[in-house]
Amino acid sequence: MKNSRRTAAFIIARWIVTGDFPSNMLPESGPDRSFVQDLVYTTLRRFRPLRKVLGALMKKWPKGEMEALLYVGAAQVLYMDDVPDFAAVNETVEAAKECGNPNIVKVVNAVLRNLIRRRTEFLAMLADAPVDERESFPGALYRRWVARFGAEDAERLARWHNTPAETFLAYPGRFEKLERGKKVGDVEGFAEGKFIVQDPATRTAVEMLDAERGERVFDMCAAPGGKTIQIAWRGAEVTACEIKPSRRRRLVENLRRVGLDGRVKVVSSPDEVASGGFGKILVDAPCSNTGVLRRRPDARWNWSEEKLAALVKLQREILERAAAICAPGGVIVYSTCSNEPEENLAQVEDFLSRHGEFTLAGSKESIPFESGSDGAFAAKLVKAGAKIPPCAER
Repeated sequence: MKNSRRTAAFIIARWIVTGDFPSNMLPESGPDRSFVQDLVYTTLRRFRPLRKVLGALMKKWPKGEMEALLYVGAAQVLYMDDVPDFAAVNETVEAAKECGNPNIVKVVNAVLRNLIRRRTEFLAMLADAPVDERESFPGALYRRWVARFGAEDAERLARWHNTPAETFLAYPGRFEKLERGKKVGDVEGFAEGKFIVQDPATRTAVEMLDAERGERVFDMCAAPGGKTIQIAWRGAEVTACEIKPSRRRRLVENLRRVGLDGRVKVVSSPDEVASGGFGKILVDAPCSNTGVLRRRPDARWNWSEEKLAALVKLQREILERAAAICAPGGVIVYSTCSNEPEENLAQVEDFLSRHGEFTLAGSKESIPFESGSDGAFAAKLVKAGAKIPPCAER
């Protein structure tokens, strides 16, 4: 697909139907990759107000390719100031022509031109809408933020998550912000695996784990491998676990790129390792991702109270497995990229209520509008008993 709007519309159409990760559908390379990602992510971030505006413009709701083309077209007109109106309309209409249905071309052209004529009206309508609708979040999630942070800070948080994320590069011992517009693959050292793409918020859990050279570390939920790599850079002997085959393949690929595939052992289940055999364990648990919604704009539409409850249950089960594997005197660092209390401190307190052999040695939460980085949480749990000494250096 040469037309970038057509590519973006295809991704949005597939996401609507399947719920697959849009990030996995983006083109791997090409001159238009950045624009396609920007268009897809803008559409996802602004999905709720876009639906409201398009609903006001159409008597019958479109489906399939027409629906996706209208979403990406309207996203350009309303939210992408660097795209001229003529380009938004003409290029999206050209993309519609590739569908082979003249009616789609006619409707897309008419609706987008009508939107441009009535843009001031619709922007005023959205400005008067409730914050959760205007800023494009599920009402239930936004109400939780208001209850926790207050109305003003909840709006600050929503605006933060609608801001395109910076890209940071993690090197052994440091982070650097990538210059906007520069491709990761063009940075010196990429081919040699000198760095990985990782937000600075991730270093809290790694620093809290404080793995030493030669120390045996178990990373229970390792893919895609960012924290695994940071721990291995410290010289620890890491065993990385990932249950899902597709995510495990990605983990192995990332380890291979940075030259750590020979040093890090990858397993598919905690059952493959001995109980009580690790002095340091990282549980970077599956979570609701509400701390990283600016990087994963689709995740907000996957959120619900029911899914949150299921994740809390899964996190509890993973922590139980970690407790069995942890050696006397050992440490479990539990972390998430969520800002929901049930997944964070409340989860830790629940664990401690069942495990008197563990104590809380500290916790830290990153709230984006305070920290200026992704939302994240980490807690250090120490098990009673004599600590296992690190292995001798090789």
